[in-house]
Amino acid sequence: MALKNPSEIRSVSGITDIEKEKIFDFLQGAVYCWCKNRKDEWFSLRDLMGGDNYDWDGTPLLPLYNKHINKGKASEEAIRDAGKDCGWILKRVINKDKRTFETKKEDLIRKYRWVGNEK
Repeated sequence: MALKNPSEIRSVSGITDIEKEKIFDFLQGAVYCWCKNRKDEWFSLRDLMGGDNYDWDGTPLLPLYNKHINKGKASEEAIRDAGKDCGWILKRVINKDKRTFETKKEDLIRKYRWVGNEK
C-alpha cells in the first residue's frame, strides 16, 4: 500500500543497520499510535517526535543527533540535521507500511494522513 502519491525516499547514512532498524520500529510504533488515536488528522515528524517529545535521550533516535555532533556541528545544527534524517526514515516507514497514506508538503515539512481504506 504505502504512499498514495509516491515521491523520493532517501537513505540515511552514518548510523549502523541495527540503529536504523530500531529507529524504524520506534517510528512505526509512533505512526500506529497516531493513526489509532487521531484518525483522519495530518501528522509530521514534528507531531510525533517534537514538542513534548523533543528530548531524544533514551530513545533509538539519539544516534541521529550524535552522528551530527560527532561531525563537529553545533547543537542547534545537529538537532536540525538529525530531524531531517529522521524525516527521511519516517517517510520510508510510511512507504513500507501495509496501509495507504496521503502525503503533502506544507510549511516546509512533509505531512502524512492515513487514508483508512484497507479491508
